[in-house]
Amino acid sequence: MLRAVVTAGGRVDGAFAAAIGTPIKALAPFGGGLLLDVVLNAIARCGIADVAVVGDDALAPHLAGRARLVGAAADGAINVARALDAWPDGDDLLFATSDLPFVAAAGLRAYLERSAAFELTMPLAEAAAYAATYPDAPEHVTALGGERVAGGSVFFIAAAARAPVRAVAGRFFAARKSALGMAGLLGSALLLRYCVRRLRIADVERRATRVLGVRAAAIRDAAPGLCYDVDTLDDYRYACGHR
Repeated sequence: MLRAVVTAGGRVDGAFAAAIGTPIKALAPFGGGLLLDVVLNAIARCGIADVAVVGDDALAPHLAGRARLVGAAADGAINVARALDAWPDGDDLLFATSDLPFVAAAGLRAYLERSAAFELTMPLAEAAAYAATYPDAPEHVTALGGERVAGGSVFFIAAAARAPVRAVAGRFFAARKSALGMAGLLGSALLLRYCVRRLRIADVERRATRVLGVRAAAIRDAAPGLCYDVDTLDDYRYACGHR
């Protein structure tokens, strides 16, 4: 069974918190609703009925009838672990962050369909497609082995992959946007390739498959909406102006 889990424990401060009227990023106003609503609506439209959200108690009134709340901790790594433990071990997971202002059911569904042959996947949008979709957006693109891509903030984690991912949960999540972080997580050989600018996406796929013992893959040419997330106030303001 495929179930979904959304991490919504992220907090902001300073000008960002003042602009959205809350320190809880998931509760940022967006498009007549909340930032959190976008990913929950996309998941629901994919036909995934069972959803858990890891977050603050303040989220509870917004989840009634849509998702089960799992209490968040101050430590992001703990929250990732709680997300991975939110459903029974035999279930496959769609793991998503709550700050995806452009995620849509069609792109999410296509990603899940292409993930079916693997046990651990992450979407990648090709840089040109990403730039065409979000012109003049804050930079979210990285280069690996001659390819320029934007990394996603959703993951497909099959039941067989949950235990090995759980073992490196915090580091895995933290490394998702950084080629250097992913190389370091997967070992010195990949780290060396990164340092000499020879690290390729295929290298990361093969090493993840070997280290974690599951079939891991990057799903290329994924919908750009899976890859634009809100890390900064500039990201948020751009999203509000282009929704």
